[in-house]
This record gives sequence, C-alpha cells and structure tokens, in this order.
Amino acid sequence: MIYAENILICIAIPLFVSLLFVRGEVRRYLAAFLFGMGVCLLAAYISSFLGDTVGMTENDTAVYLSPVVEELMKLLPLGFFTVMIAPKERRQTMLAVAVGAGFATFENCCYILTSGAENLGYILIRGFAVGVMHIMSILALSMWFLIAKRLKVFNFSSITVGVSIAMIFHGLYNLLVSKPGISTVLGFLMPPLTALLLYLLFRRLSRESVEE
Repeated sequence: MIYAENILICIAIPLFVSLLFVRGEVRRYLAAFLFGMGVCLLAAYISSFLGDTVGMTENDTAVYLSPVVEELMKLLPLGFFTVMIAPKERRQTMLAVAVGAGFATFENCCYILTSGAENLGYILIRGFAVGVMHIMSILALSMWFLIAKRLKVFNFSSITVGVSIAMIFHGLYNLLVSKPGISTVLGFLMPPLTALLLYLLFRRLSRESVEE
C-alpha cells in the first residue's frame, strides 16, 4: 500500500515553490504539469471508488473504467485552458503536453513505489508506453480542438467526439496489454507510433499557422 497523496505533496512542493521564481512559458508549463499530477490522483480515487462500488476486478477497472475517468479528468484542465483562457495554438499544445506529462509522471512514480524498479527493461517499456500514451491521448484531443476551431465546428459535439477518441485509444491500449502475448507487444508499440504520427501532424499544423 502506498499513500499517493503524500507522494503528490512531496513532488509538488518543490515545483510549486519554483513557480514563484519563473515567468512566462516556464511558469505556465509547470502550472499545467501540477494540474496533471492533481487530476491523476483524483482520477485514481474516482476509478477505485467506482470499481469497488460495482464490484469490478482490478483488470476490468483498468480496461473499461479507468480510460473513461482518466480522459474526462484530463479534459477538465484542457477544457478550462481552451474555453476560458483561449490560448494561441502553440501555447494550447504546450499546456496539453504539460498536463499529460504531469499525469504520466505521477502515475509512474506511484507504480514504481508499488512494484519496484529492479527491472530496467520493464521500466523503460512503461515509460515509453504508458507514460507516452497519457501524453498522446491529451495531445490528440488538443490537436482535435485546434482543427475544430479552424473548421469553425468547435462545440459540444466536437468536444464529445474528441474525448471519445481519446477514451477509445486509452482503452484499446489497456486492453492490448492486459494479457501477455503478441497483443502486449502491439499495445506497447501504439504510444510511440502515435507520437510519431502526431509529431508529423503538429509540424504540418504549425507550418499552416505560420503561412496564415
């Protein structure tokens, strides 16, 4: 058993203090990173509570429930940034990446404290798979928002479509890695391949934004 809230406090305090001494993009990134760690903890509480309430096993909770809860929780800070602050495209992408990185970092820290860090190979796989997956799901959602804005169809329906895609991506990853075998290998390959595709799309959107 670990005390996740205590881990969050230990990691967050130095980052929070550092906010007092930085400005501009660095401060925004750190703040969004802290948001990501916070929503990770809340998502874990909600998933555990709902899973226990309906009597789901740990594996079923990870496959069917956690993707829905976690992507909705990551949507909250991204939606706030997008709707209330209306940042420029580059800044919105940066904030989305920071939220995902904070979420992934805190989850990986809790995992390491629970399962140990003796197996370097598995730790590297987890970093490149689970860690990257959390960043990619919210980054894809953010880029969907940017495309919807350009097409002037940014509304509740487009937000629902975007978050649904993120949930499916997350749930598919969890399903593939839930059983050993070739499906696990495919699951581990999903996040880095998605990162490559989104990087190429990001570069294209950035060029189009400069040309406009």
